[in-house]
Amino acid sequence: MSPTQLISAPISSSSSPAFFGAASTSFNARSHSVSYPSKRLSLCRCVAVPQEEKTAYKTSVSRNENMAKLQAGYLFPEIARRRNAHLSKNPDAKVISLGIGDTTEPIPEVITSALSKRALALSTYEGYSGYGPEQGEKPLRTAIASAFYRDLGIGEDDIFVSDGAKCDISRLQMVFGSNVTIAVQDPSYPSPNRTYKLVGKLGEKDYMPCASLVDAIIVSMPMAYVDSGVIMGQTGQFQKDVEKYGKIEYMRCTPENGFFPDLSKVSRTDIIFFCSPNNPTGSAATREQLTKLVKFAKDNGSIIVYDSAYAMYMSDDNPRSIFEIPGAKEVAIETSSFSKYAGFTGVRLGWTVVPKELLFSDGFPVAKDFNRIVCTAFNGASNICQAGGLACLSPEGLKAMGQVIGFYKENTSIIMDTFNSLGFKVYGGKNAPYVWVHFPGRSSWDVFSEILEKTHVVTTPGSGFGPGGEGFVRVSAFGRRENILEACKRFKQLYK
Repeated sequence: MSPTQLISAPISSSSSPAFFGAASTSFNARSHSVSYPSKRLSLCRCVAVPQEEKTAYKTSVSRNENMAKLQAGYLFPEIARRRNAHLSKNPDAKVISLGIGDTTEPIPEVITSALSKRALALSTYEGYSGYGPEQGEKPLRTAIASAFYRDLGIGEDDIFVSDGAKCDISRLQMVFGSNVTIAVQDPSYPSPNRTYKLVGKLGEKDYMPCASLVDAIIVSMPMAYVDSGVIMGQTGQFQKDVEKYGKIEYMRCTPENGFFPDLSKVSRTDIIFFCSPNNPTGSAATREQLTKLVKFAKDNGSIIVYDSAYAMYMSDDNPRSIFEIPGAKEVAIETSSFSKYAGFTGVRLGWTVVPKELLFSDGFPVAKDFNRIVCTAFNGASNICQAGGLACLSPEGLKAMGQVIGFYKENTSIIMDTFNSLGFKVYGGKNAPYVWVHFPGRSSWDVFSEILEKTHVVTTPGSGFGPGGEGFVRVSAFGRRENILEACKRFKQLYK
């Protein structure tokens, strides 16, 4: 039977006086030379007939029980919901986002020209290339070793080029398997839930006007350390009362302990995820602290997965790499990327260092298993992106990246100076593009709401990064200069 029924009913022609009504009479009075013949037509009107509800077909394949443990997104979707509600009440507000952790400045031309040159070369027989080495092109691996690990005993054969550090962390989890135990910093990016970024038509000034809400979409960015562990089956169930997963060791990092965990209170785990400079606190571990961490790992037979994504932002003499610490090559892996250095968050290019000295308990090299995973689950980074990476590490590219990083660091200084002048205790900023502002005795979400409602500025509540972030707000330095200055002006008006 047809899903619609045809119903015929006589109606007046659209050209008849009955259709035009009074307006038609007036029109005809002015246009006596025009006449409209009266006629009757039949209109076919389509009426939907309700379909019978059908039960969806189900396969006999059970869902991965570990996927079911993953928590639905909370932090950034909730921020987006509150921002949208605020804009609904204040449609003319100029909302500035300092909660975003994405770069905003264009990629330097010396780098984009290399990207375009490699792309255009693919249209010629001389320049075309297909599959490349899964570990990455040797010139780029050699350049990474020279730029970041010179005199540290790391060679190009220890380096694996990839499509980003987050992807490599998931591949490392495949190497480790489901039977390992893991430890993570608290707070860390961004708590044991998935995170999201609100994307819309922000325009040239990165404002979020109310009209753009219809253009907004939610893009998922899974939290690499914890979510990958959950998927691999390394964790227990999520405990809502404490917002933690079972079987994960959370290492509390606070101002009182210098944002470095008290290792005497940390239980032994197989894998230790450690990010320095840290997101969200902006703190960087000292040489003494990292020496303790390496010793702790050796004493416990653990492996450190060290995330150095913000190392180029460092302003002091603290280590840029875990491999500056003696003995680290026997217990550590390091991941990094070009994302926050060259604005490659969308281009996607990173690397992981797995030293040949790092061995499993049976003496088998970790690098060999990682290489097997890379060859099985990955065909290597884009050759176009690798050309861009090589340009990043040229003398001109390093200078250009330094200028971009310097711009964000100036933003950071402006934000820090603002909150310091208002009497707040401020952390981070010196070695990372994040400012960690303390509001003692207050809920992070209450502070977030106060700032949004009274200044139209979006920040990130610290509690969203874990229980250790309660009472803090993270302010990102990724943004246009005019937005940073305007936001700081509003902060001063609110808290002066």
